[in-house]
Amino acid sequence: MMKKKSIPASKPFLILFLCQMISALDVPLDLSQPPTITHQSPKDYIVDPRENIVIQCEAKGKPPPSFSWTRNGTHFDIDKDAQVTMKPNSGTLVINIMNGGKAEAYEGVYQCTARNERGAAISNNIVIRPSRSPLWTKEKLEPHQVREGDSLVLHCRPPVGLPPPIIFWMDNAFQRLPQSERVSQGLNGDLYFSNVQPEDTREDYICYARFNHTQTIQQKQPISVKVFSLDSLNDTIAANLSDTDIYGAKPVTERQPVLLTPTGSTSTKVELRGNVLLLECIAAGLPTPVIRWIKEGGELPANRTFFENFKKTLKIIDVSEADSGNYKCIARNTLGSVHHVISVTVKAAPYWITAPRNLVLSPGEDGTLICRANGNPKPSISWLANGVPIAIAPEDPSRKVDGDTIIFSHVQERSSAVYQCNASNEYGYLLANAFVNVLAEPPRILTPANKLYQVIADSPALLDCAYFGSPKPEIEWFKGVKGSILRGNEYVFHDNGTLEIPVAQKDSTGTYTCVARNELGKIQNEVHLEIKDPTMIIKQPEYKVVQRYGQVSFECIIKHDSTLLPTVIWLKDNDELPDDERFLVGKDNLTIMNVTDKDDGTYTCIVNTTLDSVSASAVLTVVARPNPPFDLELTGQLERSIELSWIPGDENNSPITHFVIEYEDGLHEPGVWHYQTEVPGTQTTVQLKLSPYVNYSFRVVAVNKIGRSQPSEPSEQYLTKSASPDENPANVQGIGSEPDNLVITWESLKGFQSNGPGLQYKVSWRQKDVDDEWTSVIVANVSKYIVSGTPTFVPYEIKVQALNDLGYAPEPSEVIGHSGEDLPMVAPGNVQVHVINSTLAKVHWDPVPLKTVRGHLQGYKVYYWKVQSLSRRSRRHVEKKILTFRGNKTFGMLPGLEPYSSYKLNVRVVNGKGEGPASPDKVFKTPEGVPSSPSYLKITNPTLDSLTLEWGSPTHPNGVLTSYILKFQPINNTHELGPLVEIRIPANESSLILKNLNYSTRYKFYFNAQTSVGSGSQITEEAVTIMDEVQPLYPRIRNVTTAAAETYANISWEYEGPDHANFYVEYGVAGSKEDWKKEIVNGSRSFFVLKGLTPGTAYKVRVGAEGLSGFRSSEDVFETGPAMASRQVDIATQGWFIGLMCAVALLILILLIVCFIRRNKGGKYPVKEKEDAHADPEIQPMKEDDGTFGEYSDAEDHKPLKKGSRTPSDRTVKKEDSDDSLVDYGEGVNGQFNEDGSFIGQYSGKKEKEPAEGNESSEAPSPVNAMNSFV
Repeated sequence: MMKKKSIPASKPFLILFLCQMISALDVPLDLSQPPTITHQSPKDYIVDPRENIVIQCEAKGKPPPSFSWTRNGTHFDIDKDAQVTMKPNSGTLVINIMNGGKAEAYEGVYQCTARNERGAAISNNIVIRPSRSPLWTKEKLEPHQVREGDSLVLHCRPPVGLPPPIIFWMDNAFQRLPQSERVSQGLNGDLYFSNVQPEDTREDYICYARFNHTQTIQQKQPISVKVFSLDSLNDTIAANLSDTDIYGAKPVTERQPVLLTPTGSTSTKVELRGNVLLLECIAAGLPTPVIRWIKEGGELPANRTFFENFKKTLKIIDVSEADSGNYKCIARNTLGSVHHVISVTVKAAPYWITAPRNLVLSPGEDGTLICRANGNPKPSISWLANGVPIAIAPEDPSRKVDGDTIIFSHVQERSSAVYQCNASNEYGYLLANAFVNVLAEPPRILTPANKLYQVIADSPALLDCAYFGSPKPEIEWFKGVKGSILRGNEYVFHDNGTLEIPVAQKDSTGTYTCVARNELGKIQNEVHLEIKDPTMIIKQPEYKVVQRYGQVSFECIIKHDSTLLPTVIWLKDNDELPDDERFLVGKDNLTIMNVTDKDDGTYTCIVNTTLDSVSASAVLTVVARPNPPFDLELTGQLERSIELSWIPGDENNSPITHFVIEYEDGLHEPGVWHYQTEVPGTQTTVQLKLSPYVNYSFRVVAVNKIGRSQPSEPSEQYLTKSASPDENPANVQGIGSEPDNLVITWESLKGFQSNGPGLQYKVSWRQKDVDDEWTSVIVANVSKYIVSGTPTFVPYEIKVQALNDLGYAPEPSEVIGHSGEDLPMVAPGNVQVHVINSTLAKVHWDPVPLKTVRGHLQGYKVYYWKVQSLSRRSRRHVEKKILTFRGNKTFGMLPGLEPYSSYKLNVRVVNGKGEGPASPDKVFKTPEGVPSSPSYLKITNPTLDSLTLEWGSPTHPNGVLTSYILKFQPINNTHELGPLVEIRIPANESSLILKNLNYSTRYKFYFNAQTSVGSGSQITEEAVTIMDEVQPLYPRIRNVTTAAAETYANISWEYEGPDHANFYVEYGVAGSKEDWKKEIVNGSRSFFVLKGLTPGTAYKVRVGAEGLSGFRSSEDVFETGPAMASRQVDIATQGWFIGLMCAVALLILILLIVCFIRRNKGGKYPVKEKEDAHADPEIQPMKEDDGTFGEYSDAEDHKPLKKGSRTPSDRTVKKEDSDDSLVDYGEGVNGQFNEDGSFIGQYSGKKEKEPAEGNESSEAPSPVNAMNSFV
């Protein structure tokens, strides 16, 4: 919303041009010329009788004229009147009234004459009248006693003043009386009542007349009006009032319109051309009539027609003869209409068509004076010469009068005179002076020499050459010093000598020469023209919408001619900016801080230079949350409904979208407001549903796009009557908390739902499917009742009914509940296990009879645990795992089993009370699988052509090892791999010496174990043969080990090489082609923790050193543990753990005692070697149990080396591996199957202590791994 306007650059020049055309007719004052009246008082001159009278008459001429006056047609000798003086060098009269003179003595018609040797000019007839403001004549005003509904006219009748006064009606307190379609003031000043109402009764209807000329106000005596209604007329009043006094005793009835003014059906009106036409129609009637205006046979003139006084007055401005015609006013109400036709005739005082103009002639020239005027009726034209009728004026052979024209031929110097033309009719006259001045003068150029004109490009350029001469000179224009005469369409030559260049361009710049010549001589003048670049607003202010208290900025970036100095002015609503420090005017912008509602409006940037002006505007709309509604009103009160209405507050330039109605229950929850309903923003009333026994208050919140208004003030309170409850409690339930009870619960009714005082509940129950009567009890306003002595887990029919002091709620619906549960009685039978593969088995069982469940059947739990590994007899702590299968399932899948192991399981039924007895233990075995990677690979004793390899057997052989596979290949300096060599090694070997290798060569080794099922995952390592039997100092990173958990892994390594190396760890998903991810290791540490890993995912990892020519370790592969649920067992509470910790403490104590004894004997005891010798990789710390029901957990799955490796004291690599993952058997986090639906439950684990088997060690794990486990 942007407006732009500019002031045309040519405007000042066009004004100048018009002035020049007029001034070109003026004779220079140093030359002889007849008088010219330059200023005079108006024709009808009303003066203030308290001040001096000044009658103006100014004139010019050469020689200066003398002045004389006539009064009422005869010579006025001012020398004989001491009160009258004439101003020096002027004809203006000053009549001294303030020193004892009386204005009335100088009333009359005055005329001024200015005379010199070349002629005489006369003024208009000036009528002098002193203003008058007479008092009201005293009159006795009788009170007006009017019946309700009748019409009434209060007459003002102001005194006749000069000029006429302005009329208005007020009361004793000087307050204007309100007017409307029913009550209004007429053009004559009377006060009209179309019909009176009781509220019109008052005793101070006062008409005032204001005389502006004397600045006085006259007051009429107060008028009393008393309006009677028929109901108020009692017998006493009727006995004291006549029928005439009360206008009859008819009841108030509706009446057709009747015109109060004008009277009759037709009237006439005469108005003069150019004046304002006012037509009036005021009608009586009940209901109040409405006025409409039409013009018969035509349309009301557009843009000049206005309706005033509640359309009772038709106003047409600047009337002309075309506005004559018949105008009809129509007054209409519901009972009928009445009309009046006003015939309008527009007359005209004389007005000029061609006024005579001064005529300058040289001796022997010819000329004419033309005087043409029009009017209605047509005016008569008469001529005077030097103030004397031309018929009796001295003869002049060079002139001839032809009606409205005087023709001059071969004039001579004696022909100089002033001629007056008088055009008059019955409505007025026109008088014009025009002289004939006979001169012989060579050319003169009146424009100053070397005048500089500056014009904006593409605008008109007007170069002035004001001149005078007699005979009239000819004008020619030249450009440049030696330029040729200017001609052609690109120039316009005006009669007053001005040269116009319609579209000035940059090449129009230069010097222009004006030459004036006549038969008496020649003269020239130079002027200069410069063309400037226009001023432009290149970045205009834009329409802005801003929230209240925000900040807004308008830009106004300008471009202008470098030689012009622009000034920038900002306006608000076409007025100056408010004087407020919040308005910051910058060089190119206007910023308003902390915007308020008053800042709303149109902002205009105006750029002015001395030559042009441009402007651009933009509107600022300030929006805010609406103001709160007000004037809340309650109507239509019923028992269950009420109507609420309100008045919206200011919407603050953002339309209200809806209203929110809230209520407060002052009886039950005073001070708490609740949502009731909402209605569209166009609605201001709403019918609200109510509840019994609530003390309501309402408030309304208005909402627009900006936000919510403050709440309205609360409405008045409304207390509804009490009633019986309409509804019963919800969410009725019956659940036993003990085997011999039934707990009935429900949601209590809220306060306003009670419908009355004394809210209680009738609780009823009976055993289902048994022919029992209902047992009922009435309880207070609570939400629970306990029935004792019930049978175990039997169904009951239950219902809860609300009641209060006035009665019961409707009959409630029945719900089914059960008494308390007890533990199941029997275990599932016929448990069968089918082993699917080395890590998965399927278990089946027969369901238990439902009667033995003694509660809601929730499902079955399968407990299973590993008894021993078949590949080696080792003692271990038993960890029981639990899988829960919801519902009446009779089979399930057991995932995550270890290959080549012996397992036991049992099945138990579960209800809401707990688990039943376990089925007999079932034993099953899993077949062989592929082994995990060797626990470590160590390369030692490098020589010129050999390396020694040592390794550890897999942590999880998962069967009987058949052999080891070793593959190796050389690596050159560009990290390219050579031919691969493969060697099969017997399973009982643990070392190998490789011979016949190349000296000083790096080799990469790949090592894995095999069972009859296949090969396990491999471990890699790199080593270098030496050169010249001298151990080289080369950088090397070896023995990279990983300890992986679910979402993180501990990476450690050994480094050989220069000090202060900066390490980094690179990793990625194994088998993926994605780029390696790189993590920088702080300092020179030899370990790092990778975080944010995905559970159950195989990763590749390698370690490198910055600045060592891209040197890095060989790759290692590890796998994070599956996403496992927390175990249900707290490790700190397990007996085996407590025993283990006691054994460790006892062992340490014994070692300390032995060490102390040996130290006293001077010997040493190698404690470190002993600890290393007894380390057992099977023993790992376990994570705390969180008690989650029905989730799967496995202590070995949480070992930090699960599918990874652990770092023993000799820094060699040890690995564990498993090919099974619970992710393969679950659906999402709940571990459910999609295909066969067998495994739909959750799994969880328990740990139980069992007797140790075999020779399995129970010594503590290494401290490093223990730390990793508890991270």
